[in-house]
Amino acid sequence: MLTRPSALGQVAKMLRAGKVYRREDLAKVSNSVDRHLSELVSGGELKRLAQGLYYVPKKSVFGLLPPDDQELVAVFLRDKDFLVFSPSSYNTLGLGTSQLYNKTLVYNHKRHGLFSFGNRQFDFRVKPRFPKKLTPEFLLVDAINNLDELAEDKNQVLQMAERKLPSLDLAKLKRAVSLYGSVATQKRFSRWLKACCHV
Repeated sequence: MLTRPSALGQVAKMLRAGKVYRREDLAKVSNSVDRHLSELVSGGELKRLAQGLYYVPKKSVFGLLPPDDQELVAVFLRDKDFLVFSPSSYNTLGLGTSQLYNKTLVYNHKRHGLFSFGNRQFDFRVKPRFPKKLTPEFLLVDAINNLDELAEDKNQVLQMAERKLPSLDLAKLKRAVSLYGSVATQKRFSRWLKACCHV
């Protein structure tokens, strides 16, 4: 790294490749944070993701890597309680969905709305509950919750979802429906489970 004035050097020294920082994190070690941020961005040592949010580029053989989603969202929310996933995950369920989505969903307790970080879009949704990690049962419930947002034929998705029920763990599915299903989704699953599995 270039020799530089010690104040800027102090800021540069704390930066770690692949890490995301808020402006206030860097203000703790800088006596002129906006000037230092501007110099680090123009020197390529920092990338600006959004207002007050920066990323230290991590290099790979393929070029610069984007920040890790978990790291980025944790710093943005100042919280570790969230679930990040792509609606493309619904495609793993075998419901006939094949659309690839270029947005990322973030279920959390704090922020709601669309946010762009760099050239990527994150759709933050405040939810009362969500699991720590994705399961087939949660994804099925969530796909039906979000049926109107899917690009595929909705009736076909519903038929495939109903056919899929016997192959799932019904205890886990009932729990996912009661914890994460909207009122309409809960009613729909209740009908399906009565019809297919006498539950």
